[in-house]
Amino acid sequence: MKAEQLFDVKDNIVAITGAASGIGLAIAEVLAANQARLVLFDIDKASLAVASDRLTQNGAEVFVRAADVRDREALRQAFDEAVAHYGALDTVFANAGIGAGPGFVGVEGARYPGGAFEAITDNHWDDVIAVNLSGVFVTIQAAARHMKPRRKGRIIVTTSIASFRNQGWIGTPYMPAKAGAAHLVRQAALELAEFNITVNAIAPGAFATNIGGGRLRSAEVAAAVSRGIPLGRVAEPRDVQGLALFLASRAASFVTGVEIPIDGGASLGRGS
Repeated sequence: MKAEQLFDVKDNIVAITGAASGIGLAIAEVLAANQARLVLFDIDKASLAVASDRLTQNGAEVFVRAADVRDREALRQAFDEAVAHYGALDTVFANAGIGAGPGFVGVEGARYPGGAFEAITDNHWDDVIAVNLSGVFVTIQAAARHMKPRRKGRIIVTTSIASFRNQGWIGTPYMPAKAGAAHLVRQAALELAEFNITVNAIAPGAFATNIGGGRLRSAEVAAAVSRGIPLGRVAEPRDVQGLALFLASRAASFVTGVEIPIDGGASLGRGS
């Protein structure tokens, strides 16, 4: 089979949460470039409109709904509206996420009291879990409800290498939220395999996006973080596009229940 057939997603209906910027927008761009039909969800209405306009001007077919993954009923309704619009749902990227602020140490190793365990507020903990774990659950649930009757589908969750690698410079609630999301992927994959629905995870390392207040866009922070990455740099959102296209395509038809790191080798440890 030729590559253009193996990775063909033409006319596939692909929904993406957190689609207005960063990794979500990069995923939308590569799927649009390969003629998928898009459903874009994001809490940021202004950025969502800008992203949608740009994709549409480049020839993409786009359906947009402002959606907060913490609002379960509204998110389910948004999925229902998207399926009513297109008539089906082929692929879902559960990508929406938030950072958890600074951890108990800075990137250079100095202790930061504001990120200490006892400084974590109830509201902060609940918000990170609500978006990064419960939001993934509701997204998978909404997708499965529409995919099961058709007995096919792809669900791809954005986790993080923080799901299996503890990191002191990242806020503590982020680690259990992402670890929970990774295990949820495996559980969903086990259950949904009978319906020919695959469930996998992309686990980014250090990407320069808006998450965490966009601190990895700072040259100083990026340089410090890059010293711990064997490939020697922080990733840009476009670095996720090849993996996203693979998991959405027939090339990944026998891949399910896996979490694939995309981190420049950071989870391996320092190379020098």
